[in-house]
Amino acid sequence: MSILIVGGTGFLGSELVRQASAAGHTTVATYTTEPGTTPPSTWCRLDLRDTEGLGTVMTEVNPSVVINASSGGADWAVTADGPRHLAVAAAKHGSHMVQVSTDAVFSGIGRVHYDESRLPDPVTPYGVAKAAAETGIIEMHPTALVARTSLIIGHGRSVHERLVHQLAANPSEGVLFTDDIRCPVHVSDLAAALLELASNRTAGICHLAGSDALSRHDLGVLIAERDGLDAPLPTGLRADSAYPGALDVRLDSQATQRQLQTTLRGARQFLRRDTTTDHLTEAAQPPAR
Repeated sequence: MSILIVGGTGFLGSELVRQASAAGHTTVATYTTEPGTTPPSTWCRLDLRDTEGLGTVMTEVNPSVVINASSGGADWAVTADGPRHLAVAAAKHGSHMVQVSTDAVFSGIGRVHYDESRLPDPVTPYGVAKAAAETGIIEMHPTALVARTSLIIGHGRSVHERLVHQLAANPSEGVLFTDDIRCPVHVSDLAAALLELASNRTAGICHLAGSDALSRHDLGVLIAERDGLDAPLPTGLRADSAYPGALDVRLDSQATQRQLQTTLRGARQFLRRDTTTDHLTEAAQPPAR
């Protein structure tokens, strides 16, 4: 399988590059400023706002699968318009497309559990842009896959893991919210599931999140315990803060999990320390395949 990974230098993108290359797939990854350190077959510079450049990359690579793991935040041109242009190019070249989306497309208002049948109702500019991308992709490339996920954790390199270490060292620099609840997923599980679904050319909408619903503070405590951090972590309420967005959004991934050989572990499992060997279980237990 030949794979084009858009956003190959990001946290998820670099793990996709690593796994795809290790599996023997012909792997091309894109970057916007500098290529990553993980060696795919080829690195290509790509700005999703540049439709001409996008067409050139697609023609040169001619991949069987395109996975968009890029993140442009609330930048509409990158996060909403860019994936739609990518979908048009993928459909033109007969490439299957996988778009990585987010639980930010949901508001958490009136419900907390969301399966694949629920329609987006975002409340932040980022969520609105991601929801617009979903709609545009499905319209332009009806056999594409939109894969929504939650907080991505793993190997100590995620934003949340780094924040926990920062707050353990300097508690006055922020708080971890006790009322902000998500379903964290391990980056290795997520990448493996995306590659499995891409290989099967799965279409439609799927949810790829962990099985445990945790507050950001509860997640932080698990990370601190895993990493042997003794300092108490500061707490706060997102509802009392200036941060916009949903408080409690729990992606229901059961329907998608039934299609997968890859296991989407819960954070309580993948952050557990093996006290008999003093090794982290996330390092000792790769995702089931």
